[in-house]
Amino acid sequence: MTTPEHQPNDPEPTRPPGSAAPRYQDRVYRSPAALVGGVLLLALIGWLGIDAVVTGEGRTPWLALATMLLLVPLVVAYTLRPAVYVNDERLRVRNPFRVIELPWGQVASLRSGFSNEVFDESGTKYQLWALPVSLRARNKAVRAETRAAAQAARAARAGSGSEGSGSGAGSGARASAGRGGLGPGGVPSGPKRAESDRAMDEMREMHELRQSEEAAQGEVTVRWAYEIAGPVVVGAVLLAVLLGVG
Repeated sequence: MTTPEHQPNDPEPTRPPGSAAPRYQDRVYRSPAALVGGVLLLALIGWLGIDAVVTGEGRTPWLALATMLLLVPLVVAYTLRPAVYVNDERLRVRNPFRVIELPWGQVASLRSGFSNEVFDESGTKYQLWALPVSLRARNKAVRAETRAAAQAARAARAGSGSEGSGSGAGSGARASAGRGGLGPGGVPSGPKRAESDRAMDEMREMHELRQSEEAAQGEVTVRWAYEIAGPVVVGAVLLAVLLGVG
């Protein structure tokens, strides 16, 4: 499950006449489940690691420090770090070890399967770690849509079978709409979608609207997260040395 959020709005500076239109704050998509899981894992690692450093003897404190140096950046990379930032000009994907910026003009497609992915014009694929695919959420959405369609069908049958002015049909449809997310006349207002699928739909819509705009052109840039990879490598080497010496 993902939640879109908006970054805090800073006061917009005064722009001279004829200047470019203001840039809106990014819309951010993250996974609440990953955030909660990451915080819990960090708390567990900190508790066990600090206890080993304080009470351990011999090489135990050093092994604990090396393990924490290895695990903490990995947990942060795969749980707290992933995010997708969207604005009128570009899509910025922050994955565990990379940050990819794709102007909308360079985005070829956004695809959903067993994972959510974005393809650039050269055919390179980038996975959206912040938008995990949940088959359980998809099945739940399908069941909700099926129930809404069944309510619409029952309301339609009740309305067609009633005699008179048809006011009963209208009231039945409105009651079904209130219970099942139906539109006027008992027609489903729209297909139910899982949270990550809705986020992908929103990004596809933005891509269609902005891909030909001049401000949305440019080159795809990829930056490696050395601040994450560095401590992981150091921790792994230190842990290997300590285990090898022992």
